Amino acid sequence: MKHLTLTFAFLVMAFLPAHMQAQDEVAEAEAVEESTIIISPSITMHGEPKYKEGFTHYEYVNPNAPKGGTLKSSAIGSFDSLNPFITKGTPAAGMSFLGQSSIYDSLMVQSYDEPFSMYGLLAETIEYDTADKSWVAFNLNPKAKWHDGNQITADDVIWTFNTLLEKGTPFFKAYYGDVTKVEATSPTRVKFTLGNLENAELPLILSQMTVLPKHFWTAEGNDISATSIAPPLGSGAYRVEKVDVGRSITYKRFDDYWAKDAPVNKGRYNFDVLEYDYYKDGNVALEAFFANEYDYRIENVAKLWNTAYDAPPVNDGRVIKAEINHQRPQGVQGFLYNTRRSVFSDIEVRKALGYAFDFEWSNKQFAFGGYKRTDSYFENSELAAGNGLPEGRELEILESYRGKIPDDIFTTRYQPPKTDGSGNLRNNLRTAMKLLDDAGYKLGDDGIRVHEKTGTRLSFEIIDSNPMFERWVLPFISNLKKIGVEANFRVLDPAQYQNRLNEFDYDMTVSSIGQSSSPGNEQIDFWGSKKADIPGSRNYIGIKDQVIDDLIVKIIKAPSRAELVALTRALDRVLLSGYYLIPQWHIDHWRTAYWKKLQRPETLSGLTPAIADTWWVEE
Repeated sequence: MKHLTLTFAFLVMAFLPAHMQAQDEVAEAEAVEESTIIISPSITMHGEPKYKEGFTHYEYVNPNAPKGGTLKSSAIGSFDSLNPFITKGTPAAGMSFLGQSSIYDSLMVQSYDEPFSMYGLLAETIEYDTADKSWVAFNLNPKAKWHDGNQITADDVIWTFNTLLEKGTPFFKAYYGDVTKVEATSPTRVKFTLGNLENAELPLILSQMTVLPKHFWTAEGNDISATSIAPPLGSGAYRVEKVDVGRSITYKRFDDYWAKDAPVNKGRYNFDVLEYDYYKDGNVALEAFFANEYDYRIENVAKLWNTAYDAPPVNDGRVIKAEINHQRPQGVQGFLYNTRRSVFSDIEVRKALGYAFDFEWSNKQFAFGGYKRTDSYFENSELAAGNGLPEGRELEILESYRGKIPDDIFTTRYQPPKTDGSGNLRNNLRTAMKLLDDAGYKLGDDGIRVHEKTGTRLSFEIIDSNPMFERWVLPFISNLKKIGVEANFRVLDPAQYQNRLNEFDYDMTVSSIGQSSSPGNEQIDFWGSKKADIPGSRNYIGIKDQVIDDLIVKIIKAPSRAELVALTRALDRVLLSGYYLIPQWHIDHWRTAYWKKLQRPETLSGLTPAIADTWWVEE
């Protein structure tokens, strides 16, 4: 890390006559203002980056991995766009703007073995002032080029930023909202002026920006606000080679990729070709895997993992079946209530319905006991609230909100209702019925509960895009019926499902909300009040809570890792106290099956298996 220290009073004094120096000595001494500017190839949220300047490669890659071959992957459903930056359309696999895309480079890239550290890519260095936190600048690598050979400039960065704010998904406004000005101070230096000086995460968020080619998107016939299947111009390790709309997309490694020898890319992008084939559903995709139509699976269905892999290529060793432990935060998966609906506006109703989900029985019947029950929004991480009562700094934080949060937070650790797994959950259903009775919901003539004052009927629809969830949902619906609640399950195609999520057009859905090792601004999109009524945001539940909003702001401003952890644990307890969802399950390992031709590094990242990123073919 390079430090440039400028003492402005000294610079002024050096050019003054001696008598004026003496005359103004005291005044100048009082006016000394020192500003320490950092110019570095890396930046981390808290502490120091793991990889120091001059590092050669990440520890979780094989720097000597051979290049070549094709990696065939699967996808479910269909796609109709190669533009992932807008809400319209369903983008093809591999086009994501989050993380490290196949065809686009970002200003900096995140390592997979740290909570939140960024290393230079398009931006050779990041520049900021430790005293004056009102700005951050990125110095672009003069070697950075688009696939057409044109240099990547500050003008591209500025155009990308302004265009994504104006025409991109609401995600961008949530992430970049605290930027007040962006300007080019040279063809290769772009400076962002920050309006919120306490948002310590913002420089790192800006460093994740995927940069788009201005000259391509402003050319006649190209419109960034519209869906398109025309291959776009990129800057990354791959380019779009072939598109069969809705069926497959193929990327080919770009031979003249400008950053192929960069330390952050050493041992990565080892496949010559990345091919994604689309399948109607998971069952068809599994059959195709055993027929060697594609190369690997990350199995998310426990029943399939335990029963369907008794297949010839597994038994004879052509396919390797492995469970790889990880430390990846699991976030939360569950039945999400849309609290915008009157049927779920009452917390007592939300609490009651949780007693109708028999996780223990379902886990035994459908998952061979392979899942763990989730009881945190930050599952499988140090960010999750502990099993006991809050203490230490976490308790201090929660005490500051006493009277504004439920008293139970201080006396009881939230636990989802449990059963003995026998399928007999009468006690739980009795508890649910009492809660509903006390909330004013009485049985109607048709056996469905209706609120005695408002007339609200306890009837709702559960939507999802995965038919595999039906076996989990139907027993839940059956139990709901026993307590006078009517529910039905509807499976939608992926595009229709996403559109309804974007418009908040649902009662309940089965969904997961992932988390990183370093929570920050994305929490606004997940739970922030301002996002609850913005279509396309990820506040699917519709949460509006001032305490939650305040905790999110403090998380974003957290001055240390210890404070971040304490604040996130406090947020976890407050979210749990709202009964905004019925938590389901998680696992702490990847169920991975892959054809033997694939090889992987000896040491994988604990956060992602990074198959397309760090594995290779050994014929």
